[in-house]
Amino acid sequence: MPKPCRISAALLSKTIVIKYGGNAMTDDALKADFAKDVVLLKLVGLNPVVVHGGGPQINELLERVGKEGKFIQGMRVTDSETMDVVEMVLGGLVNKEIVSLINKFGGKAVGITGKDGHFIRAKKMYLESKDEGPIDIGQVGEIQYIDPSLVALFEQQDFIPVVAPIGVGPNGEAYNINADVVASKLAETLHAEKLVLMTNTPGVLDKNGKLLTGLSAAQVDALFADGTIHGGMLPKIGSALEAAKNGVNSVHIIDGRVAHALLLEILTDVGVGTMIKAPSVL
Repeated sequence: MPKPCRISAALLSKTIVIKYGGNAMTDDALKADFAKDVVLLKLVGLNPVVVHGGGPQINELLERVGKEGKFIQGMRVTDSETMDVVEMVLGGLVNKEIVSLINKFGGKAVGITGKDGHFIRAKKMYLESKDEGPIDIGQVGEIQYIDPSLVALFEQQDFIPVVAPIGVGPNGEAYNINADVVASKLAETLHAEKLVLMTNTPGVLDKNGKLLTGLSAAQVDALFADGTIHGGMLPKIGSALEAAKNGVNSVHIIDGRVAHALLLEILTDVGVGTMIKAPSVL
């Protein structure tokens, strides 16, 4: 079993943003493990901030109401009816379940969306297409600005913020935003020490399927260029790379299917995923 490492004084009271998604959100045992891990991180002196997804749960509710989910270039087409479902699932069902689990195991969690205090400002996103021009995919947003004051207020009172990735437009309209993007931009805005992205893969793999553990931003750029990072990992690793280049000291891509993966990555010397270091700390 990996040996725990001492929490360095430099890490105490620092913010860690955690993108929570994948199998860790659907398996009951893994959900309990995650909640316990977040509580323990808070107890040892760190400030965890959770940003969660909820794609499978959204799909399930859409099916129950007889609506087919559509995707273009990997992005969910979000008409007004779908947006209602997204808000119900992300801002309600999923968010409150995570909050309840963290509180059950001794934490003080509070659930919010980007509409609360208008802290995630967004505008309508259009997809680019060479043949058709900009593609309208409905109420899908891109982040314009994140106001850190609401999250900072919760941290000062020892609460654990749990953030649903819903932004707000200039007229109060809701926007569905990719959770990896929200987590990465929030980590940059909060000057987080670490960003942790929980996935359904061991981390970044080379072309032979071998886990790459410690990477620089330049090495990740090279993996993009030669096609090693492709498909569904492109937006996730792209967001992680931007965070590493914009002040987050280290970004960790870990396998959420591993029990207590969060603690193993942060509180042991071995770790269980891929770490991308910021250029300034290499």
